[in-house]
Amino acid sequence: MAKQPLSAAEITELVNGLNRLARNLWWTWDQEAQELYQELSPRSWQNLYHNAVAILHEVSEYELRVRLQEQDFADHVRQVLRDFDDYLNEKDTWAAKHAPQLAERPVAYFSAEFGFHETLPIAAGGLGILAGDHAKSASDLGLGFVGISLFYREGYFQQAFDANNWQTEYYTHLNPKNLPVEPVLNSKGEPLVCSVDIGMNQVFFQAWRVNVGRVPVFLLDANRPENEQHYRDLTQRVYGGDSTTRIMQEVLLGMGGVRLLRALGIQPSLFHMNEGHAAFLTLELIRERMAAGKPFAKAVAETKTECFFTTHTPVEAGHDRFSPELMDYALHRFRVHTTVPFEDLMALGRVKPDDKHEPFCMTVLALKLSRAANGVSELHGRVSRHMWHSLYPNVPVEKVPIGHVTNGIHLLGWMKGPVRRFWRRKLTEQPQVASEPVPVGDSTRFWRVRAARDWDREMSSPEFWQRMTDPEFISDEEIWALRYKLRRELLEFTRRRLLLQHQRVTHGDFIAFDHLLNNDALTIGFARRFATYKRAPLIFQQMENIVRLTRDQAQPVQFIFAGKAHPRDDDGKRYIQHIIHLSQYSDLKGHLVFIENYDVHIARQMVSGCDVWLNNPRRPLEASGTSGMKAGCHGCLNLSILDGWWREGYDGENGFAIGEDAHPESVEEQDRLDSANLYKALTEEVIPCFFNRDAQGIPRQWIQKVRHAMATLVPQFNTERMVREYTEKYYLKK
Repeated sequence: MAKQPLSAAEITELVNGLNRLARNLWWTWDQEAQELYQELSPRSWQNLYHNAVAILHEVSEYELRVRLQEQDFADHVRQVLRDFDDYLNEKDTWAAKHAPQLAERPVAYFSAEFGFHETLPIAAGGLGILAGDHAKSASDLGLGFVGISLFYREGYFQQAFDANNWQTEYYTHLNPKNLPVEPVLNSKGEPLVCSVDIGMNQVFFQAWRVNVGRVPVFLLDANRPENEQHYRDLTQRVYGGDSTTRIMQEVLLGMGGVRLLRALGIQPSLFHMNEGHAAFLTLELIRERMAAGKPFAKAVAETKTECFFTTHTPVEAGHDRFSPELMDYALHRFRVHTTVPFEDLMALGRVKPDDKHEPFCMTVLALKLSRAANGVSELHGRVSRHMWHSLYPNVPVEKVPIGHVTNGIHLLGWMKGPVRRFWRRKLTEQPQVASEPVPVGDSTRFWRVRAARDWDREMSSPEFWQRMTDPEFISDEEIWALRYKLRRELLEFTRRRLLLQHQRVTHGDFIAFDHLLNNDALTIGFARRFATYKRAPLIFQQMENIVRLTRDQAQPVQFIFAGKAHPRDDDGKRYIQHIIHLSQYSDLKGHLVFIENYDVHIARQMVSGCDVWLNNPRRPLEASGTSGMKAGCHGCLNLSILDGWWREGYDGENGFAIGEDAHPESVEEQDRLDSANLYKALTEEVIPCFFNRDAQGIPRQWIQKVRHAMATLVPQFNTERMVREYTEKYYLKK
């Protein structure tokens, strides 16, 4: 018997629920929620950067209400909304047991960028991706946590290439109405407007709230009619403009962020500065205390007790420094209001407080005004202690108060859809974890198993990933079939993207894109920010040898590259130009490709589809790195310099190392040695292991490494572990 159609009230409830869900980024790490919006308009889902809010604008409310008359679809919507509400309202969280005091007084996490999803492109690279994953895991753990950043209305640049393969940048306007953000309103229902002093002016700003599961992240927006145009443009682009723009952005982020929290009635227990860009928040905290009648020295001492700092770079150029003249200009009104002598203020950001020629360093300010600090891997912590030893001349270098918490990734946010479905199926078919099906209405299409409903928790457990080593749980044949499926998806995605690139700018000979690349070849991926220390072209120093490897019909190798260079980094752009040129005009044509406009979506495709994830930074300049962490759950193996996280993760059997746990001091010698070691590892370890097949055509030794990588890397290098470590090691300790 057919079921009764839904009432108008029931449909309205589901429509409202879909709109509410679209404005919470929880859907970006819930596969079934994404499938809801994709089903409404598959083509728009693909063309609109997988944007749930934009999909609901594309589909009229009348069409949506009609679609909800389909029982299966309505049941699917109802179940996803039920899961969403269960997630938001869960009481039995890790933080409820281990950090309940942070519920009322949360951690305020300041970062100049947050990388959540391709829908909201307001991050330039790994720093922002890490911040976004930090917020997602804080939500999963139920942690009292609030984020602060800027709303860049043109985001980070979009990448294209001219006829000479030179990177060009263009920007697109981000319309908040089409994004998963909502305005922060006052009691009258109007935008909440705050202000901050910059230079000689009072600069006004409003804020947008991003709901990241249970966690709010507030994005400050200076594009207000009260402001002069150059102040309105402070929140135009990620790291846009010159040093003057940068210092004003950082005043807005740090001081403005504190003022917004006060206006919202949020009293943080700790201010966590994610890199030095936010360090001006310490000056605002000092100003507050001085306004309450406390002397400068006492205000500084008390501020230090509630601040914490994470440094992300051992690269000297990565630490913002401002001249005394620029500081005097940017903080003019601040100094007037606090009556702090200028030299006392400058001393907070100088290694040598009495050196009037030393510029003001944001990292120095953050270190001096924090109760604790950390690097983002064990080696980076050690490098940072040496780097900043001059700030602590009276203690041995090993006693410099900079610890470490190794980075991680938000596992569910990076796990590709087919892999999520694969692992969930493996969970539900195991008799020790499965139970009776839970029907949803009369539909069997979207029924769930009780164990599968909690599969996301299983995904984070070391016990689940330890089962990867058990052939009874998953066979070699299943793993190999999954790897072929993922490689096929990557290659077909790459072909589509390259065809679009070719249609915009024609280069050289025509390439038959449908036949480009080989699904049986060992596929090596390299995708990241094209900073020169990451040495993207290193492997091509062995050009003749690499060409020979790609031409080997019995054991073919191919390369997929992607990444962006900073708009002002011409050396990084030359690296990209060189690699694209090789892909089009050298003997590597057809075996090497470069995908333009690298973003979160391309990253997800590549870490899942490649067989090997290549990383060859100039050690020890990779503070941590996280891209290789995203490969493990997909069965992709790392081939990396022993720098950053890989130095801790590699155990000899869960991937491949380039060289030893050491490096020569000479840059030239290091590059020469690393190039030789990379080729050696590739030809003596990687390629033989990948192509060593048994009678059934299965590379048993390779799959054993995949199993071991899953068991040892995935449960360790994730942000759930990382956020727990931050909480226990720093957030809860004075």
